[in-house]
Amino acid sequence: MDHAPYRRAEEFDRFLGDPDDPDEVFSYARCADLDEREEFPADICRRFQEWGLPDQYVPVEHGGGLRDYEQVLQLIRTVARRDLTCAVGHGKTYLGGVCVWVAGSAEQGARLGADIMAGVPVALGLTERAHGSDLLAGEVRTDDTTADTGDHWLVSGEKWLINNATRGSLLSLLTRTRPEAGPRGFSVLLVDKRRLDTDTYRHLPKIRTHGIRGADISGIAFDGARVPRGALVGEEGAGLEIVLKALQLTRTMCAALSLGAGDHGLRLGLDFAEQRELYGRRLIDLPQARHVLTGAAADVLLHEAVALVAARAVQTQTAELGVTAAVTKYLLPTGTDQVLADLAGLLGARAFLKSGHPYGRFQKVARDHRLVGLFDGNTLVNLNSLINQFRSLARGFRRGTGDTAGSDTACDLGAPLPPLDPAKLSLVARHGSGVMARLASCVEEVTRRAGPNPALAPVAEAARRLFAVTTAVHADMEEYQGALTDVPPAAFEVARRYTLCWAGAACLGLWTRSVDQVRDDPRTGPLWRDGLWLHTALDRLLVRLGEPAAADRETYEALLGTLRAARSSGRLFSLLPQQGPERPPLTPGAVTGDRERTPC
Repeated sequence: MDHAPYRRAEEFDRFLGDPDDPDEVFSYARCADLDEREEFPADICRRFQEWGLPDQYVPVEHGGGLRDYEQVLQLIRTVARRDLTCAVGHGKTYLGGVCVWVAGSAEQGARLGADIMAGVPVALGLTERAHGSDLLAGEVRTDDTTADTGDHWLVSGEKWLINNATRGSLLSLLTRTRPEAGPRGFSVLLVDKRRLDTDTYRHLPKIRTHGIRGADISGIAFDGARVPRGALVGEEGAGLEIVLKALQLTRTMCAALSLGAGDHGLRLGLDFAEQRELYGRRLIDLPQARHVLTGAAADVLLHEAVALVAARAVQTQTAELGVTAAVTKYLLPTGTDQVLADLAGLLGARAFLKSGHPYGRFQKVARDHRLVGLFDGNTLVNLNSLINQFRSLARGFRRGTGDTAGSDTACDLGAPLPPLDPAKLSLVARHGSGVMARLASCVEEVTRRAGPNPALAPVAEAARRLFAVTTAVHADMEEYQGALTDVPPAAFEVARRYTLCWAGAACLGLWTRSVDQVRDDPRTGPLWRDGLWLHTALDRLLVRLGEPAAADRETYEALLGTLRAARSSGRLFSLLPQQGPERPPLTPGAVTGDRERTPC
């Protein structure tokens, strides 16, 4: 299946050139050098500008090229697969603009869109040194001017740990506009630093971080900065709601960072296992190494399936994005961190080396990705967001309500996506989750298909087991549906289990709705035809839910075969075909000077 978002990402990847070639601007060698010097990848970002990547951050209604959030996911994934610092440093502009896309005027959107497409960096100013994720405690404030006609605010206070705070010329700023604060005490201002008196603001020093060292993570302090009234985004007092809705979009798109990191780490792990020799045998032939690789491969495809459904749901299930985004932002960063940790055990000492090709890259992707779980709301913030929706989610599952039509479209890769209507964004999924409401029918469909195809019988059994666990999890949710403050730790565990069940439902929906369109593709069809990727995904989820395994070694061996076939042909290991620009990998056994008789 030639799926348009993958084809476009492939074109972009090819434009960027072979990352193994040190003469390319966006090469692994160049990224390692920039990381060592903690330098922002300005030259690489200019390559993105040449191709037109910033256009994809701007919705078509504001003059840009963004009409498909699945496309944005695949483009940022392409960048993240090479280097997370570049993906975070450049993609932050999208985050900076989202408040305007959600609630700004047409004039604001057009003006901001033109700036972004011209390459102007944008930032989002939310967090403060003393308050972190507690946005309601924010102290950056505005005062009405009294010396003139009142057409300006005077902004004072400090925002800290802000990506692009120094480089960004524009800043979507959450600020207190009413002294009494509270949920209606904050507004969003689109602050243009180019129009401010330079004596009224200053940049805070760059923060040195363990990962994404080259990113501009710094801060900004205002001291009576005159900001025009026209900078107000949306209504005065609606700032917190605008930000929380905007974060639903950005949390979903953060999946691209985890997908890229998983792609990179898995490829490094596979290449090492193919080339490394121990005790006269290649590492790939040892059972434990195969176990680690197949588990990582299964998780990479599981994460991709969740991300595909979530990205499409931005436009098809917009009113339920408060659930989708929280699940995705929790599940993919934590899951990818575990994938990288498992692969680190496979690489042994080479997982920690800073130099040497190519395994010096592994330590970089591992430490870079650890920061992804902190962006746009950390793990606990996202689980707490789900806990706040337990009442509507449990009721919706019991009644079978939710946006089931939107779920069907999100899971059908051949279905066109409707335009995003930001007005449909909601802080709570009032009628439940359409993905969960479709779970029972998806289980029935897999069971029906297993009749004439015995290979699907264990997949159908795993699906039925997932449904049973999901029913129990929703029953547990009812016990904590009133927990809004002083939330007990047990409620977070229920929320964690809910994310796994939602992921399973999304995987089942994606497979049942799309398998007939992709099964005959000679490149990735083997992953779909007998439910191979779905079987291993359900197995991984059930085990994490405390259930017995649902797939045997033979199933995982088949998955390993597809992984090795993709790598040997230069394809991305993915649910849908995409060719990479890299040179063919080394043939097995090509590394001969590295045969220590010590464990990895």
